[in-house]
Amino acid sequence: MTKNTFIVGFMLFAIFFGAGNLIFPPKLAFESGENFLPAILGFITTGVGLPLLGIIVSACYDGGYKAALNRIHPWFSVIFLMAIYLAIGPFFAGPRTGATAYEISLVPFLGETDPISQFAFTLVYFTLTLWLSLNPSQAVDRVGAILTPVLILTIIALVIRAFFILEPTTAVTPPEDEHSWLFKGVVEGYLTMDALASLAYSVIVLNAIKSKGISPSALIKQTVMAGLVAATALGVIYFSLGWIGNNMSISPETLAQLAEKNQDLGTYILNTITAQAFGEYGRILLGVIVSLACLTTAVGLCVSVSEYFYEIFPKISYRNYVILFCLISLMIANLGLKAVIQKSIPVLLVLYPIAMTVILLLGINALFRLPLVAKRLALALVTIISILSVAKFDFTQQLPLKSYSMEWLPFAIIGLVIGYLVHKMMKR
Repeated sequence: MTKNTFIVGFMLFAIFFGAGNLIFPPKLAFESGENFLPAILGFITTGVGLPLLGIIVSACYDGGYKAALNRIHPWFSVIFLMAIYLAIGPFFAGPRTGATAYEISLVPFLGETDPISQFAFTLVYFTLTLWLSLNPSQAVDRVGAILTPVLILTIIALVIRAFFILEPTTAVTPPEDEHSWLFKGVVEGYLTMDALASLAYSVIVLNAIKSKGISPSALIKQTVMAGLVAATALGVIYFSLGWIGNNMSISPETLAQLAEKNQDLGTYILNTITAQAFGEYGRILLGVIVSLACLTTAVGLCVSVSEYFYEIFPKISYRNYVILFCLISLMIANLGLKAVIQKSIPVLLVLYPIAMTVILLLGINALFRLPLVAKRLALALVTIISILSVAKFDFTQQLPLKSYSMEWLPFAIIGLVIGYLVHKMMKR
């Protein structure tokens, strides 16, 4: 591997490593108990592997997913990408950054979430997001470039310290078997939304890779090698944070209090271990770093989403899009972190099967050219089944692989096969 590979690999890592993602591995690992390993491997599969596979597949297509999806059908491309941008922007990922910053930086000192303090914090947070998004400059990127290494070093120090102060607990085995926890980890990995981001931002990412002096002919190979670097770093961090959660001892009374106060378990674990490791000053420092990292992420999301919608519907100004999206994020963030995460799950259970089908179809198409009708039929069936399954239509609850949230996969294969046969018949 060359020096450039590691530079690009770290850049990919920084793009996908969001401060909001810190809260998911500890929570999953604590809940999985003795099934920690299959649960965290499932999480890493969709939280790390899938987004990086998405970037690699995008490198095979000039113009990225937007151009590739336009060839499948322009209306599908517009509607699907709009849904992705809204999910990773004002409806879920954007509000989650503000709610996460509040719960990590203020709640530990307040003792519980408070509507007034939450509104005051998020109002300041999204006002800053609005101002920075209306005046985008390299300053935000530079701050983000500094904060990512600082956040990584903080996590590494936290993990090393936790290794010496935590004693392995006797985990209570949950009633589900390890296979169920593997697929629970897969679904939890959806919450990072990084696979959706890989589809939305693929062109930006690849242009950034090309800016490092990589020739178009070497783009795929360089992206694969850099992807391995980024995947290794992300996997190690998520596994380490999961190990902390899996070895934390939390009493049933504390769990009941967290549920009653509607507080997120992942943020509680991070705050608690930071206080144990470095005291109150350490917890304050973590809150500041995570809040600033969340803010830079929120600005990046707001700018990207506003630019996309301005490109599609230019009659509304970029400024008005920024104002609208910040207002939506502010309102949703005040529902609380736990509520934002819970409300995102049904939408992600619709979008992720479609996104995975897109990545797999275009990946196969890059190796063996697939007929257009086969791609269209596979995506149509997966879209319909995903929507009906989340809507809980009776017949979808009996489908194979439903218990693993993979009921869409047979329909993707059926659509692909039937579409291929139809193409052969039409050709004859």
